Amino acid sequence: MSPQNVRPQGQIRQSQIITTFGPGAMVDLPRYAVVIGGLEHWKNRGPEIFEERLTDKIKQALNLTTVRLYAPPPASNDPAAPPSGITSWLFPEWFIATGDEIRGENHRSRPLVHRRQLVNSKYLGEDRRRYDVLPVRFVQACPNGHLSDIDWYGYAHEFKEQCRRPLRLEERGTSGDLVDILVTCECGARRDLVAASKRAEAALGYCTGQRPWLGPASPEKCGGADGKAYPNWLLIRSASNSYFPQLLSVISIPDPDEQLRKAVDSVWDDLQVVETVDELKYERRKAKVNTALEGLTDAAVLAEIKRRRTGSLKPWKPIKQAEIEMLLSAQEEIGDDAPEGDFYARALKTDSYPKWLTAKLDRVVRVDRLKEVVAQVGFTRFEAASPTIDGELDVNVKRAELATDVSWLPAVENRGEGVFSAFRPEMIAEWVKRPQVVERGKTLVAGFNAWRRSHQGSQAQFPGLPYILLHSLSHLLITAVSLECGYSASSIRERIYAGDSGYGILLYTATPDAEGTLGGLAMVGRKIELHLSNALDMARLCSNDPVCAQHRPDNRQEERFLHGAACHGCFLIAETSCERYNEYLDRELVVPTVMATGAEFFEGLGA
Repeated sequence: MSPQNVRPQGQIRQSQIITTFGPGAMVDLPRYAVVIGGLEHWKNRGPEIFEERLTDKIKQALNLTTVRLYAPPPASNDPAAPPSGITSWLFPEWFIATGDEIRGENHRSRPLVHRRQLVNSKYLGEDRRRYDVLPVRFVQACPNGHLSDIDWYGYAHEFKEQCRRPLRLEERGTSGDLVDILVTCECGARRDLVAASKRAEAALGYCTGQRPWLGPASPEKCGGADGKAYPNWLLIRSASNSYFPQLLSVISIPDPDEQLRKAVDSVWDDLQVVETVDELKYERRKAKVNTALEGLTDAAVLAEIKRRRTGSLKPWKPIKQAEIEMLLSAQEEIGDDAPEGDFYARALKTDSYPKWLTAKLDRVVRVDRLKEVVAQVGFTRFEAASPTIDGELDVNVKRAELATDVSWLPAVENRGEGVFSAFRPEMIAEWVKRPQVVERGKTLVAGFNAWRRSHQGSQAQFPGLPYILLHSLSHLLITAVSLECGYSASSIRERIYAGDSGYGILLYTATPDAEGTLGGLAMVGRKIELHLSNALDMARLCSNDPVCAQHRPDNRQEERFLHGAACHGCFLIAETSCERYNEYLDRELVVPTVMATGAEFFEGLGA
């Protein structure tokens, strides 16, 4: 069988590679458990994605001279096509033998074996029978993203002996709690996994910087804020905190040079080798190139080719600043209303809205067409790392690398629609100065400071009360809008603008396929006053009140430091929809609650 016809071990959607199963992620395939390989181990790549604003931001943040964006490798049914796909590495290398069990009342014990002890992927028991094996579900990692197998021999003997007798994993009861799981050795040594979960005690030893997704021999020096290696932390392979992709995204916005860049994009395969005007004229003899470059001068096209090849940086504005300035522009229509267009929006009239709303709401924009480009720049474990509130990449975050030498990054283009609501800056400035709001702000800052103390070395900054207000309101709107627009709440995403250029909320849906362009969300803009009223009504009372409303962010017992009056009963939504992983939320800043703090932005509703 030729290499082109070898069946893959599993399949993953291209968009999932960026958001869930990128390099360094652990995945259960039908027959194996693996870690997705780094970018050097990707066979072939998808088409190049051009978004200059995004690539320049990445180069600045990662201190790269050049970087290109490519879609993940596509699947192909053509037997003559070159092989494509993503190499994955077997991980973990320790297994549980499923058939060779010792059972008792609420108790079972199974062999714990290394890959090298297997024969043709089977465990050879003492009875000479062969047993199927399953990957052990416990591994170890550190906050730098490093990942490795637990030294089970060392752990069972508390790293005091070099015994290599057979190991077994015992499970008592049916709860699956770590206190009921023990590692035992034939020599009589035994130890439960509760000790491994105590991070401060370094029961698993110290990290050696293993990066199995980059290949078998790719360790790097592990170091914390003090320069010393981190202790290994226990990690369950399938846990939600085992992998957080670090993403950077931009909304493609109209640009004076957009026509030129699009034209060069469409025939880049022909133009990327062009060096001189004569070579460009030769390429323009091709019908496809001549049609694409019609109306554009040779000088302009050649300048764009050279600028793109050298990767020259422009003094780009912060990502969200450029977007909100465009959305707040005085034009009634923005962009190009064409099927192949990247952005088209129309401002809606707000003179028919009730007075309580027009006093707060400045502008509503119906976004009929938008394109979002999302690139993965790294990943973290245990704690998610979000971009700054300006949409920029947080350079203070220690991220795990996707490749040993980063020259390109995986990205996807999502197309969809949305609705943008802008709020009057003068009203927010007036609200922030109210004594009740200042007092509520002190409570939220106290919670943030408690979070900082529990995350030593974090350089995060408090986002400010306007951001928390708009973020909280956005979650309410997502829930209210999803009941009518035809999209599920989990498919609607948010983009919060809370800076010197303005205050607003963009709710949008964008996917690589047609799911993001059905028209329902853009039409919501016509009745935004109804949806906003419904959202505010829902926020007045939570099913968990008064407990929810009385929550103090700095309460160390609850450890919900970045939540005010917010819980699963009122504010928390799918993390795929939220740009801050369901953090920085507070009902008290939006509407009156049972606590009656007087800090609400929407006071006296219905007046």
